[in-house]
Amino acid sequence: MKILELRIMRGPNYWSIKHPKIIVMKLDLENLQDVLTSEVPQFPERLEKLFPGMYEHRSSTGTPGGFFKLVREGTPFSKVVQHIALELQTLAGMDSGYGRRYPGPETGTDYVIFSYQQERAGEFAAHAAVRITEALSRGKKPSIVQDIARLHQIREDEYFGPSTEAIVTEAVSRNIPYINNHRSGLIQLGYGIHQKHIQAAMTSKTSFFAVENAGNKNSTKLILEEAGIPVPQGSIVTNPEELEEAIEQLGFPVVIKPLSGNQGKGASINVRCRKDSLKSLAEAQRYSREVMVEQFIVGDDYRLLVINGKFTAAAKRTPALVIGDGVSTIQQLVKQVNKDPRRGIGHEKALTHIKVDKQTRSILKDRGLTLKSVLPAGEVLYLKSTANLSTGGTATDVTDIVHPYNVLMAERIAGIIGLDVCGIDVMTTDIAIPLTETRGAVIEVNAAPGLRMHISPTEGLPRNVAEPIINMLFPHGTPSRIPIVAITGTNGKTTTTRLVAHMLKFKGFQVGFTTTDGIYIQDNKIIKGDTTGSYSSEFVLKDPTVNYAVLECARGGMLRSGLAFRQCDIGIVTNVSADHLGLGDIYTVDDMAQVKAVVPRTVCSNGYAILNADDDLVYDMATGLNCKVAFFSLDENNPRILKHIAKGGLAAVFENGFISIFKNTYKIRVDRVADIPLTFGGRARFNIQNVLAATLTGYINHFEIAEIKTALRTFLPSAETTPGRMNLFKLPRYEVLIDYAHNIASMEAIADFVANVQATYKIGIVAGVGDRLDEDTIELGRIAARTFDEIIIRQDKDLRGKDGQELNNLLKQGIMSVKPDMKVMEIQQETRALAHALEYAPEGAFIALFSEDIPGSIRMVESFRIIQHRQEPVDQNGA
Repeated sequence: MKILELRIMRGPNYWSIKHPKIIVMKLDLENLQDVLTSEVPQFPERLEKLFPGMYEHRSSTGTPGGFFKLVREGTPFSKVVQHIALELQTLAGMDSGYGRRYPGPETGTDYVIFSYQQERAGEFAAHAAVRITEALSRGKKPSIVQDIARLHQIREDEYFGPSTEAIVTEAVSRNIPYINNHRSGLIQLGYGIHQKHIQAAMTSKTSFFAVENAGNKNSTKLILEEAGIPVPQGSIVTNPEELEEAIEQLGFPVVIKPLSGNQGKGASINVRCRKDSLKSLAEAQRYSREVMVEQFIVGDDYRLLVINGKFTAAAKRTPALVIGDGVSTIQQLVKQVNKDPRRGIGHEKALTHIKVDKQTRSILKDRGLTLKSVLPAGEVLYLKSTANLSTGGTATDVTDIVHPYNVLMAERIAGIIGLDVCGIDVMTTDIAIPLTETRGAVIEVNAAPGLRMHISPTEGLPRNVAEPIINMLFPHGTPSRIPIVAITGTNGKTTTTRLVAHMLKFKGFQVGFTTTDGIYIQDNKIIKGDTTGSYSSEFVLKDPTVNYAVLECARGGMLRSGLAFRQCDIGIVTNVSADHLGLGDIYTVDDMAQVKAVVPRTVCSNGYAILNADDDLVYDMATGLNCKVAFFSLDENNPRILKHIAKGGLAAVFENGFISIFKNTYKIRVDRVADIPLTFGGRARFNIQNVLAATLTGYINHFEIAEIKTALRTFLPSAETTPGRMNLFKLPRYEVLIDYAHNIASMEAIADFVANVQATYKIGIVAGVGDRLDEDTIELGRIAARTFDEIIIRQDKDLRGKDGQELNNLLKQGIMSVKPDMKVMEIQQETRALAHALEYAPEGAFIALFSEDIPGSIRMVESFRIIQHRQEPVDQNGA
């Protein structure tokens, strides 16, 4: 077996709307294409032995052991790849339960689909699953230890972390979207102008001044001491001499820790002798030149959490430990503790495995112990000097027993330091008694405190501490999203996108939109190029100045990685026709319709799918949608429209020369089509459809009819507003049309327009496109022959896998089948072909260029316009 193609889906896609995060893998089964698992001796047994946990995979039977039963009865090996990929992730702490297998388009190929939590882990699992399946099929016994270790490492590298994960999960439960900004390490919550950011438990509301205060432990201690908060006595040292002076004043035991540090790194507690103090100083100075030396406060380690000024939770923290049984060695005791199913690697589970590291060995050495020592029954041995969960410590929830004095103290500290999310470390013998009565002290104040101990305590009640953070960032009733209009279809996407964006801007919105020629933020082109994929959509949603997004969504982006958003407010599908068939294994127009249907299927329940009722495939997309539907049509008597409005539906139609809205039994006339510039006096019927879709968008957004009308009349088609879309130039001697039309449907639309043009002679400059079916290229030739009196065949710079002469011959085949005596020229370069037509076209001619280089062609036409104006004769008065 080998992987022919692997795609990572990050949003709703052709394969799944419900499970947006999936790996799509195309497999060549090679020698296993006609072999079932039951036909390979001992294969089921080897699989079960290697992956006993797969017993929980129910497969199609719906019961435990279902997949193993399927393997024994016989199933394709691609199905095994799917389940191994899922199980490998599960074994590495990433439970991802969704998977499917589909036959591929070519004999011997299959598609394997499976979900992932972390992208790189899903990609690695795909390759590993193929390799392991191949080995098992050959009777080998592969080891998966290294694969699991690698997946664990990827998870730790990529995982949000428990604090971030909890906050993001809470946001999602509130229907607040998020974007993971991998480069910055920040998580964006919300879209556009409503966005907020988090980094672990630090938020965009967290004061830099407060973080600086909390980060400087000495400064924090002085501030708290002035406010009457009990803190341990201590001083800052930088060398052994200063350390000795400090200890002389404080006396043993002491705590030695970096002045600037977190997660207990470099900290040593209960240091009792000079030798250990020097070692602790060296350890602390690995993290900070300046080191804090404090008196050791007797008691237990507590963490108090304050969010938005309110005490939220408290946990008692205990360092990693083992308890002797009089029989087992310390190493064996550690192993037993790590068998606890709640423990895992890093942050994968509620607790972390205890690692025997340098600090542990130092503790053992100081007590005259080794890993082979046997502890007496009942003796407790602490293996770490700090109680951090990340080093194997445990937490017990004590929220309900914290004394009111200590609650008020915690809230005062958060306010004094200025932290919106504040973790306060306290040492005391009993948190249920005021700190002043137990001789306890506040040890540290933490910005971005870990939430894991509160979310998943070892003992006690879990606390949803993420909820108050989300409520602080997004108080109930405040928005987190900006409206999204997503537009797809074969033709008309860009024009509709620009028209809708213009309409929204006219209404006063700050619009960000994406098109095939660039990303625009409030009418300023920020990024140039074909920007119709998920990255471009995300770019708009991340912009803090945007309060409305209009996103063109092309097939390529949806097949490559899915959509950038989970839901939109309005989804428009203009039409579906043959285009790019054969690419991405989309071979039929029906397949193409399924790709385009992704957009309406993501419309939220109270939003609208705006669909073309004149297109059978688009009309059928209405079936099964979980949102409202509005239709548009060029025929007011379209039975589909009449049936829809009879049920109280919403529609827009072209009737009696007007753009009109049908609502219930009422007809609302918006404007005469001839007065809407984009329709070119009603001659560009395909643009009438775009106007209908945009009109519905405005109406759904509660625009007044007069506002819709004004917006339609002020959208003037030109090379600036709609580059490459019906760019019409009137020169003194003739007219020139430049358009990006590149498929049969768009060519037919232009042909319909040209048929209504009054001209003495019609010249078409056309080209074949390499990534089209041969029959499509021949049909383009036929359309051109029926439309023009003369044809010039040019070539694209990118022939997309085909020979230029081959494309020209296909076009000529189509042309000659309609007009055997047609005048046809072949001029390879677009600019030369256009220059020839502009130079030799007769007076009153009409030239149509189907262009690849829109800006270059427009510049050439403008230069000829200037030349022809100069050549015009002047009258006697010099006019």
